[in-house]
Amino acid sequence: MEGGGSYHRMPKVRIREMKDDYLKFELRETDASMANALRRVMLAEVPTIAIDLVEIEINSSVLNDEFIAHRLGLIPLVSDRAMEMRFSRDCDACDGDGQCQFCSVEFHLWARCESDQTLDVTSADLKSNDPLVQPVDVARAIDAAAAGGTLSSAADSSDNRGIIIVKLRRGQELRLRAIARKGIGKDHAKWSPGATVTFMYEPDIHINEEMMESLTLDEKRQWIDSSPTKVFDIDPNTQQVVIVDPEAYTYDEEVIKKAEAMGKSGLVEIYAKEDSFIFTVESTGAVKAYQMLVNAIDVLRQKLDAVRYTEDADFHLLDEHMGGAAL
Repeated sequence: MEGGGSYHRMPKVRIREMKDDYLKFELRETDASMANALRRVMLAEVPTIAIDLVEIEINSSVLNDEFIAHRLGLIPLVSDRAMEMRFSRDCDACDGDGQCQFCSVEFHLWARCESDQTLDVTSADLKSNDPLVQPVDVARAIDAAAAGGTLSSAADSSDNRGIIIVKLRRGQELRLRAIARKGIGKDHAKWSPGATVTFMYEPDIHINEEMMESLTLDEKRQWIDSSPTKVFDIDPNTQQVVIVDPEAYTYDEEVIKKAEAMGKSGLVEIYAKEDSFIFTVESTGAVKAYQMLVNAIDVLRQKLDAVRYTEDADFHLLDEHMGGAAL
């Protein structure tokens, strides 16, 4: 097909910054449809594990059963094995009661306050029957202890004190059983592995040097200060306006409006590169940020394969219906 070459692209990814819960990368040589598809898959279709069924035996706290069940569902669980687990609706090895190694993980919680001091019931009180599936904060405390500290000191640190589920006063008690299952953010936000996933077009900024030279130093500073973000600055040695951080530009066009107000239309030209995107990914901790990207690409491939298989099947049906006649 003529002009079809534009569809045959080979997207490239370059990692800029990578931490367990943060990832910044470039996606190049593709278009906005692919970038947005990747963003949406990361948020809504990368599977994780979250509490989905809660059986409360005793609850004498101030929170009702539904409130506690909702809070439990929103606790992020380590979901490294989510991709290999089965969805409970597709599992033929159990009846959905939670006693299944293929599609569910069972948690128990029992807490009772015996003193006058308020007792904080946290995610650290959830006891899992699978050591690989723990609340994210509990897993971090275990990792910190393995790195050289003690489990108690790691759990008591400000970063690993646990997610509070409920507070109990003297005589109050909470006892429950919870079942965690595999799911995706499209079904419920508790299964979304991403806190935020955003992308922006990479900006291409060009300054008209001759026009800039006609400005006084004070006018240059006024023009630079018109930008709400630190995109431009003045070189202290040459007194020239330089671009210090092009990606800080938010497409607000304030510097363009300021140049026009100064009678210097065309002082700067800013374009968005239509085939280059900068992604920022923040994970809830259920899945590491880089693994979110890898899993999202796998899911996207599976969806494309399913579309291709459906199209092939439809073509064969049509071919049989037409009696193999040439189309």
